[in-house]
Amino acid sequence: MKSWQIWRQLVLFALLTLVLTGCGIQELSALQPQGPVAEMQFDLMKLSFSIMISVFVVVILIFTYVLIRYRKRPGQDGIPKQVEGSHKLEILWTVIPFLLLIVLAVPTVTTGFTLHKEYDNKEALQVKVIAHQFWWEFEYPDLGVATAQDLVIPAGKKIQFDVTSADVMHSFWIPALGGKIDTNPGLDNKMWLQADKPGIYYGKCAELCGASHALMDFKVEAVTPEEFDAWAKKMKEVQAQPAAASAAAKGQEIFKKSCLGCHAVAGEGGKLGPNLTNFADRQKVAGIRPNNAEELAAWLKDPQKIKPGNNMPNLNLTDDQVNALVEYISTLSVKK
Repeated sequence: MKSWQIWRQLVLFALLTLVLTGCGIQELSALQPQGPVAEMQFDLMKLSFSIMISVFVVVILIFTYVLIRYRKRPGQDGIPKQVEGSHKLEILWTVIPFLLLIVLAVPTVTTGFTLHKEYDNKEALQVKVIAHQFWWEFEYPDLGVATAQDLVIPAGKKIQFDVTSADVMHSFWIPALGGKIDTNPGLDNKMWLQADKPGIYYGKCAELCGASHALMDFKVEAVTPEEFDAWAKKMKEVQAQPAAASAAAKGQEIFKKSCLGCHAVAGEGGKLGPNLTNFADRQKVAGIRPNNAEELAAWLKDPQKIKPGNNMPNLNLTDDQVNALVEYISTLSVKK
């Protein structure tokens, strides 16, 4: 291969790399902190990056100076004077990295202690996070409320998370609010986060956990404290009601026979699958598809096609049964 062809490929590769850097999901950026934990971690990132850039610039300047100052000049013969070593320089380049490490270590350690502090239910809202292949379960033990996929929190209040896993190792991560923490089966890890203002924030699993790891997304909805209290009250007080419309009523009967063993609605049902009490209020189906009748029907017909490796079986439903289930599940709301 000719040299100009190699250079052309390198240039194209560099351009492609530059273009792909803009293809990330903005909502999953840790560079736009929206809470105190993310702010502290971002400050550490900026500090370490500044130190690295400073060291790089100084080394390049010294390297350039040495190349120019001690270059071979016209007419120069022989070997230049050899220097065995310099105690002053050796002390200097030992002390400087040590001081830089101290500059980085002190705020890192103090921030670490701050972030690992645990808060009781008087200081923070307690939320238990249970990771599943490939969805998220959220329980509010002090409120007697449980939901899935969409985590609702009050803005401006600390949230104390107790995270674990029901199967394999996962990792709970909301980039805009703070760093990730592993969820291990049989173990409980703790962390706290806080959203400074109401808004929508997105999270993911950050630990390879199976075929649909990349599809293990969830949404965090931060609302005002008043809105959160109202939501929690509705979630706690909602009771399973018979569906009014005929299609929805038929779907409710199918749900009781085929789905209630795994999915809970208004406190009734199993916990093997996501709690569906407020399913119609959620933004996504299975955490990845828009929440509409068409996508819900596609999920019910073939869940493995949409999220390979998940634990929901194919119920082999007819089109009429799927449509009836869609009608019923679309009524499950606490906002209507």
